[in-house]
Amino acid sequence: MKVLFIGGTGKISSACSQHAVDQGIELYLLNRGQTSARPAPKEAIILNGSIYDYVSAKQAIGDLKFDCVVDWIAYTPKDIENDLSLFADRTEQYIFISSASAYQKPLLKLPITEATSLANPFWEYSRNKIECEERLMHAYREENFPITIVRPSHTYDKTMIPLKGGYTAVDRMKKGKKVIIHGDGTSLWVLTHHRDFAKGLVGLLGNKHAIGEAFQITSDELLSWNQIINIIANAAGTEPKIIHIPSDLIAAHDKQWGEELLGDKSTSVVFDNSKIKKFVPGFEAAIQFTQGAKEIMNWYNADPSRQIIDKSINHLMDKIIAAYESAFPK
Repeated sequence: MKVLFIGGTGKISSACSQHAVDQGIELYLLNRGQTSARPAPKEAIILNGSIYDYVSAKQAIGDLKFDCVVDWIAYTPKDIENDLSLFADRTEQYIFISSASAYQKPLLKLPITEATSLANPFWEYSRNKIECEERLMHAYREENFPITIVRPSHTYDKTMIPLKGGYTAVDRMKKGKKVIIHGDGTSLWVLTHHRDFAKGLVGLLGNKHAIGEAFQITSDELLSWNQIINIIANAAGTEPKIIHIPSDLIAAHDKQWGEELLGDKSTSVVFDNSKIKKFVPGFEAAIQFTQGAKEIMNWYNADPSRQIIDKSINHLMDKIIAAYESAFPK
């Protein structure tokens, strides 16, 4: 099978690239060679170009055709139009990487299935993904474009600490400074290791039964945000000094952080993964976050240069904490 990944060296896609070549897939990667901590598999064929530059992408692809094309870095309807133009006659399947944040907020019921409505008034990122999905479904129904939609939730690799500020949050814990958790920390969340996600995604490549379908690929492990920060702290050999602050107050101080919370992370999620398990027999997300957190901290501890402290995030957190404690003194 001949497959093109647009991107292929990101947090999620890097594991999929490796798993694809491990399965004997002839994998092409269209990117600009910026692999940083996640080099491309040596078996992959690199097409040097930018998908955001139509001429560059077309020259890089040349006359190649594919059994499947996966776009990991399409975020807007403009990106989709670009892909439709490039791949209309070049692929038997086109997989769009959407987002589980596109599901309606607030949620009316759990668990979340692929049939859950898409609507997010809080986060522009999610609204753009919804528009992309709508355009692709139109292309499937009216233009016979062979689409499959995949909605990951919070998927991580060894470089990604799933807290605001990344390593800055760990550094605050180690120094005994307070770390913000939104709400009361009891809302449920799902973290999916990228190697687990890869098993589901690669199982959809070239799967003709998946044409015209949408899939969510997540772990079945449910964790509260209080549990998440404590697991990270334990892996880092420290204890967190948690301060719980309402998401609305955080949003009042930082628009981007607020959109991510109100449009996604402050809502409890429970995903029904029965559909991906049906289409990809044997799929199971087996890596629990206790193991994932150890991998993360081992990666950061292996090279102190990775332990980057963001002064602006530190200042923002201190500002929000001061405002909250001033408004609600003990």
